Amino acid sequence: MNVMDWFHIIIDCVFYVNIFIALIIVFREPRDIASTYAWLLILVFVPIVGLIAYAFVGRRLPKSKLFEIQDQEQLQLDERLQNQGELIDSDELKHISDSERGTIQYFEKSSQAFITDDNSLLIFTDGKILFNQIFKDIEKAKKYIHIEFYTIYNDVLGNKLLNLLIKKAKEGVKVRILYDSWGSMGVRPKFYDPLRAVGGEAYPFLQTRTAWTDFRMNFRDHRKIIVIDGKTAYTGGFNVGDQYIGLKEKFGYWRDTHIRVIGTAIYALQSRFILDWNVTVRTEPLNVNERFFPIQKNIGHTKMQIITSGPDTDIQQIKMGYLRLINSAHRKLWIQSPYLIPDDSILDALKLAARSGVDVRIMIPCKPDHAFVYRATEYYAKYLSKYGIKIYKYKNGFLHAKTVIVDDKMCSIGSANFDFRSFKLNFEVNAFIFDKYETNKLSEIFKNDMNNSCLFTYEMFKQQSVWIKFKQSISRLLSPIL
Repeated sequence: MNVMDWFHIIIDCVFYVNIFIALIIVFREPRDIASTYAWLLILVFVPIVGLIAYAFVGRRLPKSKLFEIQDQEQLQLDERLQNQGELIDSDELKHISDSERGTIQYFEKSSQAFITDDNSLLIFTDGKILFNQIFKDIEKAKKYIHIEFYTIYNDVLGNKLLNLLIKKAKEGVKVRILYDSWGSMGVRPKFYDPLRAVGGEAYPFLQTRTAWTDFRMNFRDHRKIIVIDGKTAYTGGFNVGDQYIGLKEKFGYWRDTHIRVIGTAIYALQSRFILDWNVTVRTEPLNVNERFFPIQKNIGHTKMQIITSGPDTDIQQIKMGYLRLINSAHRKLWIQSPYLIPDDSILDALKLAARSGVDVRIMIPCKPDHAFVYRATEYYAKYLSKYGIKIYKYKNGFLHAKTVIVDDKMCSIGSANFDFRSFKLNFEVNAFIFDKYETNKLSEIFKNDMNNSCLFTYEMFKQQSVWIKFKQSISRLLSPIL
C-alpha cells in the first residue's frame, strides 16, 4: 500500500471512532441536550481535534470506579442534623422570611446542609488585606492548618505562604494542602518538598497522572477553603498567586470577594476538606474526632449554610441554590460573576425576575482572562439586556467575585461562577448567608463597584463589530462544554 492508501485508512478509522463516540454521547451517557449538541458539533466538523478534546475533557467522571466519596454520616453530620427541624422552627429563626426559610429547608433536605446561627463574618474584597489577615491567623495556629485551593502559584505570594507553613510545621503544627493540578499548572510537585521535609503534606486533588495526560482534568477542584485549628476558616473566590494581589500588569487590580468565618459554619468547611482529603490521600485517611470539630464560642449571630457541589453528586446544589435566590427576589437581585454562561433554567429565572419588576443587575469584567469564555459571557449579557436586565462592566482591573444579593436579606459568596462548568463539572463551595447586616454590607460593596463600572446597554452591544459578534456566536455554540 502506498502513502495515500494509509492516509485513507487513518481517515476512515477516525471517522468510525467519531461515530462510535457520538453514539456513546447520545445513547449511553446521560447528558443535557445543550452539551450533547455541542460535542456532536465538534466531532462532526473537526473530527481529529474533537476526538482528542473528548478524550481529555469530554468523558464523565466514572463514580463507581474512581470516586468513593464518603457519606455525610461518616463525618457524624447526621448527629448535627438531628436538631435542624427544631432549629428552623425555633425562636432563633422566627424573624426570617418565608423565602429564607424555604431556601434553608431546601438545602437541609436535599444536601443535608445544616443551618448555623452563631457565626461572625469578615468580608474581604482586596487580596492584600485578605492575605495579611490569613497570615496573621496562620501565625496563631497551634494544632493544624488545612488548605484547599484551585490555584497555588510558585511566585512571591505563593512562596510567602509556603515559607510560613514550613515555619509552622517546624513548630509542630500539622499542615495539609490540597491543590488542583490544572489550576496550578506550571507548579511542579517538588515546590512542596521543603514543606514535606518538615512533616507537612501536599497533594494534587484526585490526580493519578501528570496534569497534561490526566483524563479527569476536566473535573477541577475549584474550591477555596482554609481551616485553622477548627476555629477560624476562609472561603470565597481568591486563589493564591501574585495576580490576586494586583502584582500582574495583565489584570491590574484584582477585585474578588472572600469571607473569614468564626462559628459552627466551620464544621461544614472542615467536613468538606476531610472528604476531599480522604478521597485523594487514600493511604492515610483522616479520622473524624473532636480536634477537627471543637466547640465554638458563640460570638456572632449570622445565619448561614455552606453548600458544596460537584460532578460526584446528581443534583447541582449550588445552581439550585442560585435558582432559589433568583426566584425569591421581590425587589432586588444583584449578581457578580466573571463568567456568565447560564443554562436555560437560569436564563428563564433571570428573565422572569426582570419582567416581574425586580431590579436585576449583573456585573461582569470588561476584560477577559479567557478570551473564548469572555465572548460567550458577552453573548449572554447582550441577550439578557434585551429583557431589561442592567449589565455593568467592571473597569478598575479584573472582576472575579461570585456574589448574589437578594432584597438586602440574603446573599451568597463563594467559588461558583454563573456558568456550566461551575454548575456541572467543577467541585465548588459557596456560603449562603441569611443576614440583613451582612447582605447590606455586600450591597454597599456592589454600589461602590458600580462607580468603577460602565452600564452596557443592548444598543451598545448591537454596535459591536461583526467580527466580535461572530466570535460571540461561536463561543455561545460551544459554551455548554467550555
